Amino acid sequence: MGQRYLELKDSHREFIAGQKLFFVATAMQDGLVSLSPKGMDSLRVLGPRQVAWLNVTGSGNETACHIEHSPRMTLMFCAFEGKPLILRLYGQARAIHHGDPDWPDYYGLFEPLPGARQIFLLDVELVQSSCGMSVPCYQYLGEREQLNDWARAKGEAGIRDYWRNRNGVSLDGLPTGILEKSGWASVDETSQS
Repeated sequence: MGQRYLELKDSHREFIAGQKLFFVATAMQDGLVSLSPKGMDSLRVLGPRQVAWLNVTGSGNETACHIEHSPRMTLMFCAFEGKPLILRLYGQARAIHHGDPDWPDYYGLFEPLPGARQIFLLDVELVQSSCGMSVPCYQYLGEREQLNDWARAKGEAGIRDYWRNRNGVSLDGLPTGILEKSGWASVDETSQS
């Protein structure tokens, strides 16, 4: 059944590399818990105790807001094919934004995705495996391209407007700072002058 590890083993890395989907959970002391599915080849294992994932523009920006207040993050992977397994990575996360000096280095680890918003670095404190025998089997049919198509059609200015109008405040009413941290707030100020 379940086991705990202080770092990712080679078998964990192989399992993660084979997954097309993972889940991200964050929460602050108070307020709503955020739990989101992620895909699009957006995760990289950087070492036995660190992973990075590329976050693209979506309907909310809860993860970035949450880790500003409480950097706890959990990633979960489930085997939907083959041998059953659930793998959870617990740790402390930080966001890297477009305006950060190390954005180009980390972004270079990924295939460019339209609407890329942040890269989250998770410093892994605990790895937990469990059986996953109750998870049903599903067949992977392919990636959905609608989000990429939507972001390409919006273009950079449209994405910036979307961030301002839809990603600037969390569900709990807290500012996410997306424009300021991306370096795009100054672009807005210049365009309004």
